[in-house]
Amino acid sequence: MPRGFGCAAIIFAGLAFSSAAIPAERQITALSDDWHFLQGDPEGAERADTSTQGWRTVSVPHDWAIAGPVSPDAKAGGENGFFPSGVAWYRRDLHIVPAPNRRYFVEFDGIMERSGVWVNGHHVGYRPMGYVSLRYDITRHLRRDGPNVIAVRTDTAAAPSSRWYTGSGIYRHVRLIETGDVHVPQGGAFVRTSSITTDAATLSVSTEIDNAGAASRGAIVDVVVTGPDGREAGRARSPLTRVDADRTQLVTREIRLVSPRRWNLNDPAMYRAAIRILDERGDVLDSETVPFGVREAEFRADTGFWLNGRNLKLKGVAVHHDGGAVGAAVPIAVWRQRLTALKALGVNAIRTAHNVPSPELLDLADELGLLVMDEWFDQWNVAKTPEDYHLFFSDWHKRDATDMIRRDRNHPSIVLWSAGNEIHDTAYPVQAKAALRSLLDIAHANDPTRPVTMGLFRPNVTGDYANGLADMLDVVGQNYRETELEAAHRQNPRRRIVGTENGHNRVNWLPVRDNPAYAGMFLWTGIDYMGEANRAGWPFISRYTGLLDRTGAPHIRGLERASWWSDKPVIHVVRNAIPTAAGPATDGAGGPNQPALPTMIAVATPQPPVALFDDWTPTNPKPHPETIEVYSNCRQVEAFINGRSLGSLPINADASPRRWAVTYAPGDVRAVCRDQGAGSISDRLVTAGRAAAIRLSSDAGTVGSDFDSMIYVRAQVVDAKGVTVPGAQHLLHFSVQGAGELIATDNGSVTDHRPFASPDRQPRDGNAVALVRGAGEGRFTVRVSAQGLKPGSIALQARRK
Repeated sequence: MPRGFGCAAIIFAGLAFSSAAIPAERQITALSDDWHFLQGDPEGAERADTSTQGWRTVSVPHDWAIAGPVSPDAKAGGENGFFPSGVAWYRRDLHIVPAPNRRYFVEFDGIMERSGVWVNGHHVGYRPMGYVSLRYDITRHLRRDGPNVIAVRTDTAAAPSSRWYTGSGIYRHVRLIETGDVHVPQGGAFVRTSSITTDAATLSVSTEIDNAGAASRGAIVDVVVTGPDGREAGRARSPLTRVDADRTQLVTREIRLVSPRRWNLNDPAMYRAAIRILDERGDVLDSETVPFGVREAEFRADTGFWLNGRNLKLKGVAVHHDGGAVGAAVPIAVWRQRLTALKALGVNAIRTAHNVPSPELLDLADELGLLVMDEWFDQWNVAKTPEDYHLFFSDWHKRDATDMIRRDRNHPSIVLWSAGNEIHDTAYPVQAKAALRSLLDIAHANDPTRPVTMGLFRPNVTGDYANGLADMLDVVGQNYRETELEAAHRQNPRRRIVGTENGHNRVNWLPVRDNPAYAGMFLWTGIDYMGEANRAGWPFISRYTGLLDRTGAPHIRGLERASWWSDKPVIHVVRNAIPTAAGPATDGAGGPNQPALPTMIAVATPQPPVALFDDWTPTNPKPHPETIEVYSNCRQVEAFINGRSLGSLPINADASPRRWAVTYAPGDVRAVCRDQGAGSISDRLVTAGRAAAIRLSSDAGTVGSDFDSMIYVRAQVVDAKGVTVPGAQHLLHFSVQGAGELIATDNGSVTDHRPFASPDRQPRDGNAVALVRGAGEGRFTVRVSAQGLKPGSIALQARRK
C-alpha cells in the first residue's frame, strides 16, 4: 500500500462522498480504473463535455509506450530504447458531491511528462518534470450538481528528454484526497529521531497545519506512536494553536520512546505516527499516518559509513525506474522480486538513478532493510539531451527539490540525498556553485538529518577538488576513477567520500574494499534497464549492465559479486571458454565479455566476444581446452570433472576467481566448499542433451488480482534428464486458463523486438519468463508449449486482494 494510506484513511471504490458539513477524518479514493485514454492531441480534450467515444478504457498506472512498436526512426532514439513517444490524454469522472468546509485534492505519484491537469475544463496545474509527485487542490472547480471530470494531458513529444527509457502516460498511482479546510499539506508531517541511546529515543514530530478556509481556526495536534509490535509506544498533544486563514502553522512536539527498536538491515523495524488535527471540541479535522524508523546513520571521514554504531560498507547498485517488460508502470511485486534477488547477492543499498522513485519502492526498501541514496536530477542548467530538464531547472528546481525531499524524508532507508549525476554545469564553476548552493539550502532546510552528495564526473578535469565545489558537499561522491577519489581524500582527510557510480571489475572494488575511508560504492547497474541504447545503436533496446537481467535473474557478474559481497557462504562454478594458458578474456565476470545474445525474429544482432557461460555445454562437443572458473568466499574450494578431483585452491587475496584448466569432456563439473563447518555447499554444471521438454517454476503459488500483484513464471527448455539446454531456440507459447491473466513475456535479450505483451517468446540461454497476475478469485493454470517439446504447466491460486 503506498505511503500515506494510513490506518485512519478510508478507501472507497468510486462511491460518492457524504455531503455532511461536519468534521471528518481524511478520506482517500484510489483513482485506478475507468480512465478513458487516447494517444494523440485532439482539440478540446480538456473540456468537460467532450465526448470520449472511440477512446480506450484503461487502468492506471499505465505506460502506453511499452506496447511499442520499436522503430529505428523513433524520435526519442536509442536513449528511449527506440520506443514511441508523443502526446496522450486521460479522462475520468470524479464521483464527488463536494461538502462545505472540505477540501479535495488529486494526487499523482508521477506523470510522464510536461503534464497538464484540468477539472471541469479549468486548468489546475502544469508540471514539466515527469518524476515528481503532484498534488492539486481542485475544490473550487467541483460542481455539486455534477458531472465532475478530470482530464490529464501527458507529453513526451519533445524527445529525447532523458538518457534512458522514460515511459509515457500516467505511469504511477493516482488518488483523490478529501480533508477539512484545516489539514496537513503534502509532505507536511515529518518524524525524526533527535537523540537515541540503548534505553531511550527522543522523537521530534513536526506537523504543518494549513488553513485553507476563510476564517481563523483553532487546532490541536494529537500524535500517537505505535511500535513494530503494534502497541502504543508514546503520545503527545499540542496546546490549542490559532491558524489564520490562508496560512500555514508549524507545530513540533517531542515524544520519548523507551527501549527503542532500531531500524537495521537485518531487522527493519518500523514505527507509525498517527497524527490528527483536532478543533477546540476535539473533533477531527484531518489525519495522516506516517511510517518511520528509529535509527542512527553517519558518514565519517576516516571510517566511512556507520549504521546504529556498526561500521559497514555500502554495497550498492544504481537502478533505473523501469520494470523491464512492464515498462515504467511497475507493480510493486516486480520490485520485490528484484530487490530480494539483489539482496541475496549481498547488495545492501540502492541508488535511484537519476530521479526520485515511486513512493512504494521506498516503502519496500524500508521493509526489506535496504539503504537508499535518493537522487533528484540528471542535469541542472546544461543539457545532456536537447529536450531534457535543463530547459526547466532555473524555474522549477526549488519547487521540485522541495517536493521530492518532503515526500521522502520519513523513510528510514534513505541515508543520503544526491543533488545530481554527472552534472555538466561543473565546467562553469560559478554557475555550478550557485546551483549547488541553492539545492543544499533546500535540502538542509527541509531535512537537517541527512547529508547531500552528488555524482561528480571527472572532477580533476573541471577542477572540482581545487575550486571548492566538491567541498560544498556533505559527502563527496565521484563516479568511477576510484583511485582519484582516494587521492582527493588524502589531499583533504576531512572529506567524507563515497563511490556514487562504479564499474563491475575487481579494479573498481578493491580500492573501496581496502580503504576504510571509502563509505562504499554503487555499481552501474543493479539491473539491466530499458533505453540508453544510443551507444550500441539499433537494434539494441536496453542496456546489459546489471547484476540481474531484465527478468530478475542473475548474470554471471552477479554470481561473482555475491562471492565478494555476501555474508553467507557462496560458491558458483562457470565455464570460461578461453583456457587459462592463453589468459582469461576478462578479469572475472565483470569485464566486457558477456553471454551471447541470440538473434531474435530475424533481427541481425552483432555478437560480442564471449568468454563466460553458466553451462557445461560448449558448441564444440569434441575434446578441447576449457577453464573452470569458481566464484566463492570459501577459504578453500575443490573442483571436480566427472568425479575426478582437480585439487583445492585457497581464496585469492585480490578477489580474483579460482581457475582450473581442463580438457573438455561431456558430463559434469563441480565445485565444493571445503571450509570446516560449511557442510555440503557446492555448485555443479552438467552437459545438456537434446531439448525434450519445458519445465516451469514460479516465485509464489498465490497471487493477487490488483495492479501491484504479479508473479514470475519461469520456463526452462530442458533435456530428458532435466538439464537446461542453453542453445534452445524453440518459440515458446504461454497461455493462461482460469482466474488469471498474462501480462507480459520476456527473455532478457537486449535485441528482441517482439512486443512484451506477446504470448510467444524465444528463450535466451534456455530461459524465458511470463509475468502473470490473478483475475478475481480461484485457480488458474499457466501452460507453455513449443513444437517438438513436451509442454509444461503450473497451477496457481488467484485472490482478489
